[in-house]
Amino acid sequence: MRLSEFDYKLPEGLIAQYPAKARDGSRLMVVHRISKKIEHRNFCDIVDYIGPSDCLVVNDTKVIKARLPAKRADTGAKAEITLIEKMSDRLYKCLIDTSTKIKIGTKFIFVDGELTGVIRGESEGIRLIEFSINGTDFGDILEKIGIVPLPPYIKRSPEKGDEERYQTVYAKTPGAVAAPTAGLHFSDGVLKKIKAKGSSVESLTLHVGYGTFKPVSADEVARHKLEPEVFELKEEAAQRLNYIKGKGGKIFAVGTTTCRVLENQARLVKGSKNRVEKGKGWTNLFIHPPYNFKFVDALVTNFHLPKTTLLMLVAAFCSREVMFKAYGEAVKEKYRFYSYGDSMLII
Repeated sequence: MRLSEFDYKLPEGLIAQYPAKARDGSRLMVVHRISKKIEHRNFCDIVDYIGPSDCLVVNDTKVIKARLPAKRADTGAKAEITLIEKMSDRLYKCLIDTSTKIKIGTKFIFVDGELTGVIRGESEGIRLIEFSINGTDFGDILEKIGIVPLPPYIKRSPEKGDEERYQTVYAKTPGAVAAPTAGLHFSDGVLKKIKAKGSSVESLTLHVGYGTFKPVSADEVARHKLEPEVFELKEEAAQRLNYIKGKGGKIFAVGTTTCRVLENQARLVKGSKNRVEKGKGWTNLFIHPPYNFKFVDALVTNFHLPKTTLLMLVAAFCSREVMFKAYGEAVKEKYRFYSYGDSMLII
């Protein structure tokens, strides 16, 4: 398929710059894949669609404060360094925003010397920086001086409220540089109601990387390569998911990241329900049409940018025809788009 087949026009005014006042106060579009029916609901109504034998699967990754204000050690020139991928405890792939020329060996200072970093390598605009810490924990430094890494299409500076709202209520495993945004809508209250019905809630981890914002450059979609991301599906969670699937329960994946981990770990079982296997490592599974889903039955997701891999996954799940019908309806009804926007449930 061609990249142009995943393009659409969106009025800029529909791009959400702030979250809804209440975490679960967004609108919810419910898309029925088979009948092609579309419903307009409120997000808290999602409870109505998850049955007592079903399971909601969430991504418990926690967004780190990945943007770090810095200055050059030699000139004092200001810079901002964004962590995009952890290579080891002290080595990160980074983006550097500065008005001065930089090269391998350039040193940066953070927090009056409490943290320093030296460029050790460079490739396609991405720098490899080795950090040195003076008597404290790297995570504590990030929490102290770091800034929430809002997506580039949010045209404002991060504010105090973003530290809470650009994070899911169940986030617990630090490592993401972007939020798994489908999960931002779930409040403690909504999760409590889902569990009260007898429905299960399970978690896995995928640390969302900067590649989620990387544009697709290949005109032929199948030639595009996703950046690998770290994931983990624990044995206990896999066993419970397989039990639910085996009993006929439906698997609701919250977000494209959760969906990709489940499909990455899915195994076909002849004459029986498919299963998922525990696993820990890296995945760059790229889901696009045509794709036969092996484990996921329903998808909770936001409204995505044109020509992105996220949009392609949605098209694979419900077909391009149904997806663009839903997106056309969303524009007409003035839904809010992207990370801080409204939600879609595809069943």
